[in-house]
Amino acid sequence: MSEYLEAAFELAAQGLGRTSPNPAVGAIVVRDGEIVGRGFHTYSGVKHAEVLALEEAREQARGATLYVTLEPCCHQGRTGPCVDAILAAGVRKVVAPIRDPNPQVAGQGFTRLRDAGVEVELETSSEARAAELNEPFIHFMRTGLPLVTLKAALTLDGKIAAPEDDLTSGRTPGWITSEQARAHVQTLRHRSDAILTGIGTVLADDCRLTDRTGLERSRPLLRIVLDSQLRLPPESRLASSCREDVLVITTSAASPERRKRLEALGVRIEVMERRDGRVSLQGVLEWLAREKYLSLMIEAGSKVNWSALESGVADKIFFYYAPKILGGLQSLPVAGGAGRRRRKDAIRFHRVRLHSIAPDEFAVEAWLERG
Repeated sequence: MSEYLEAAFELAAQGLGRTSPNPAVGAIVVRDGEIVGRGFHTYSGVKHAEVLALEEAREQARGATLYVTLEPCCHQGRTGPCVDAILAAGVRKVVAPIRDPNPQVAGQGFTRLRDAGVEVELETSSEARAAELNEPFIHFMRTGLPLVTLKAALTLDGKIAAPEDDLTSGRTPGWITSEQARAHVQTLRHRSDAILTGIGTVLADDCRLTDRTGLERSRPLLRIVLDSQLRLPPESRLASSCREDVLVITTSAASPERRKRLEALGVRIEVMERRDGRVSLQGVLEWLAREKYLSLMIEAGSKVNWSALESGVADKIFFYYAPKILGGLQSLPVAGGAGRRRRKDAIRFHRVRLHSIAPDEFAVEAWLERG
């Protein structure tokens, strides 16, 4: 990879969590071996990375090379087409690692540049990095649904809680993973558009499910609770901290009185149920897609975890492992429910990556195999 494309990637990373529903993009303008323009996109800043870099370069953009982490757009959105700005600036060459999967672009940006006499170089050696940078955006454009990541903190023997880990009993459960691992989780939350849990987790932990990085976001993290009977207490930390960023998924069996109390706090209530009367995870995904939420992170208990895996709602996992063993038959496994009855029927994963978390922990990131 060229040093200039590397610099563009570093710029793009500054937009993570700040661009949704748009992709994170960085751009560098180079003239005679010198960087004369830089830019990265944020949703609040409106302008795309290419335009910002060209504006900084000004007249020096004429005859220069533009390095950008994603194919320049060629359609009218909140801004005009970046291709038009590139042509108007007189750029001689554009280097990018990947085509934009948006059907409104999908190679047409490169075609328009080439037709206008601009040299286009597709640096495919950096394609995987570009795809990883914008996983949710690419997944959404290809499937029409948000990217769903199932996150869990567990012991080496796959347990997420001990039998007496119950805040309602007055005991302190403690954390399975370290402060370093929990800080890493916050980076995942920051890059997610929404986070989901079950009412059992809320009642046990009185969690808030907030993004605690303190970093700018393109929009608030949407906090979602699966709660078929609307048991969410109005005085819970999650409900009482609602700033129109809490969504409760319930069923037609829920109490109208409870609904009114929660809605008075600004909590949004949506009825999404399956034929068996349970809340519909697939319905949640379809709702999020309509609202242009590109990514969902699930942080829940055994039953919800299994439901997400068994139904195929989850696309990938991010499991944090602590160097501990709980043992016992009553400690909760990461995925409960009915499970699979035969080893050959186990849910399988691929594209497995290990992330080291100093000093003695690690995380496993992997994608569910389909079909």
